[in-house]
Amino acid sequence: MANNNEQVKELLDAGVHFGHLTRKWNPNMAPYIYMERNGIHIINLYKTAAKLEEANEALKKIAASGRKILFVATKKQAKDIVAEKAGNANMPYITERWPGGMLTNFVTIRKAVKKMSLIDRSKEDGTFNALSKKERLAVDRTRAKLEKNLGSISDMTRLPGALFVVDTTREHIAVKEALKLKIPIFAMVDTNSDPNVIDYVIPSNDDASKSIDKIMTSVSNAIIEGLSDRKNGKDKPAAEETTAAPSEKKTTRRRVSAVDTKTAPSKKEVKATKEEE
Repeated sequence: MANNNEQVKELLDAGVHFGHLTRKWNPNMAPYIYMERNGIHIINLYKTAAKLEEANEALKKIAASGRKILFVATKKQAKDIVAEKAGNANMPYITERWPGGMLTNFVTIRKAVKKMSLIDRSKEDGTFNALSKKERLAVDRTRAKLEKNLGSISDMTRLPGALFVVDTTREHIAVKEALKLKIPIFAMVDTNSDPNVIDYVIPSNDDASKSIDKIMTSVSNAIIEGLSDRKNGKDKPAAEETTAAPSEKKTTRRRVSAVDTKTAPSKKEVKATKEEE
């Protein structure tokens, strides 16, 4: 209980408990609201702490399975924080405008990413320099635009194992696409959003940068831990195989020597053979 109280205090200090104005609330968020103060809803941080722990465990398992978790946050106060934390966990993220069909039309998005890599290759092999100045400028502009919108997902070769959203009301298109494809959705849900469409709700203030940083730090640490477990799990069997190999060789030698001993003629048999000759 002491640890839980400690976590709640940290969430309180980060301002995670501040919701939206009462007139803007979503009635479905009622179970997560503690009280109303000065026309603002206050979120129950004990429920936030419990839901955050639940989300972290699920994210840790997804990361340990080797699947990617796509982070989505296009609001100004969340962009830099999400880019930093997702980057630390080596996960893809969208912090600019959500490209329509990012999930439902993933094949086309992958083509755009491949186009970016083709431009890079042309610069390396010298074919880019063969273009006119005007053409080079046009290609550079295309490359910069693709990098801005899709650069962070260039390593994502298949659909993500989960989606993490900051502000589900703002990122409603991303949420709809994930729902259509039955991709699990994790989200920071404020009092003005609908929690019923989210698989793992983290009731929290999704407007303050301090609050976003607090939740994102906890989430990214859980993902890093999951990736570490996956790495350790891979290394362990390899180490076991290495230690098992010498013992197998020894066993083989023993068997061979045992067979040779059984099949070798005794001294009496050799003596009898000489007498017969």
